[in-house]
Amino acid sequence: MILTAGPSITQKEIDYVNDAVKTGWNNNWNSYLTKLENAFKDKFAAKHALLTSSCTGAMHMAIRAMGIGEGDEVIVPGLTWVATASVVNYVGGTPVFVDIDKKTWTMDPESFRNAITDKTKAVMPVHLYGHPAKMDEIVAIAKEHNLKILEDAAPAIGATFNGKYCGTFGDVAAFSFQGAKMMVTGEGGILITNDDDIFANIKQYSEHGRSKDPNNTFWIETIGYKYKMSNIQAALGLAQFERINELIDRKRLIFSWYEKRLDEIEGLHLNKEADWAKSIYWMTSIFLENDFGILRNELMNRLKEDGVDTRPVFPTISKYPMWESGCHNPNAIAISENSINLPSGHNLEEDQIDYICNSIIKHLNI
Repeated sequence: MILTAGPSITQKEIDYVNDAVKTGWNNNWNSYLTKLENAFKDKFAAKHALLTSSCTGAMHMAIRAMGIGEGDEVIVPGLTWVATASVVNYVGGTPVFVDIDKKTWTMDPESFRNAITDKTKAVMPVHLYGHPAKMDEIVAIAKEHNLKILEDAAPAIGATFNGKYCGTFGDVAAFSFQGAKMMVTGEGGILITNDDDIFANIKQYSEHGRSKDPNNTFWIETIGYKYKMSNIQAALGLAQFERINELIDRKRLIFSWYEKRLDEIEGLHLNKEADWAKSIYWMTSIFLENDFGILRNELMNRLKEDGVDTRPVFPTISKYPMWESGCHNPNAIAISENSINLPSGHNLEEDQIDYICNSIIKHLNI
């Protein structure tokens, strides 16, 4: 079976992890954590970075530290992983779902603008599948309405908008190292920010609400969390991050192989980057706009019979039973119901892509 994802692990990762297992205790308990946080601060020109057990945990602490609470509304795209909206509920807020741009699959700025009310306190653009959101317009609208920005950059480490890294536009950004992502630590994430006050609160929450007074370290001042990453995971993450350009180049190469074989098929659209963007192509995906005489799920089943694993693009999250949003985001629905994530793991070879594309073409009767 040709799988949808899979990391690239080299001797560097093995050596760093072995070293953390052997020496990363007592006085060295955070040596790799510190190195990886510093590496992120350097790359993204961020004052603060904090490694976490998941991107979800990072966003949870961030949205609370930004002052979002009971009755507040936070605008999120209708097409994303559920965590984007879930963290809004964690703090008592209400996620408001808006439509996406049909070409980039990211938040549509005008849909965002039209959803703003006097209860809106923040916006959470998502750089979906490694493609940047339209951050110039989103930032301008947010500033106009004095809204906080939390970038869900979970799948977009190294992606750029007009040459500027995703994750550097908002008040806080969060990235994911889950096992299928661009770089992996098994599970894990990181947040970055340049806001001293927000970070001080996040840091306190991450320590179970301990006092900010270093002389009173075991006094608990507020409810906090246990969203820590281990030093061993950070060792794996550091090795991956030191190879990030190599990993991105490989993903972009894999996309180019798909593009060469599928780009001319009328009614089948690859998730190609916009002129103003550099996508990391975490997942190469196709949108079946035309009626090929076969439904999306049936095509996936046929591909699996051929030994090709795929997965559906995320459902439209406003339809989940815990939210009775009543909203209708036609672009998000169309992309969600008719799109497929194709095998995109780092270790794929061109002959495998050739086989996958031939299988797609066969079942679409082209």
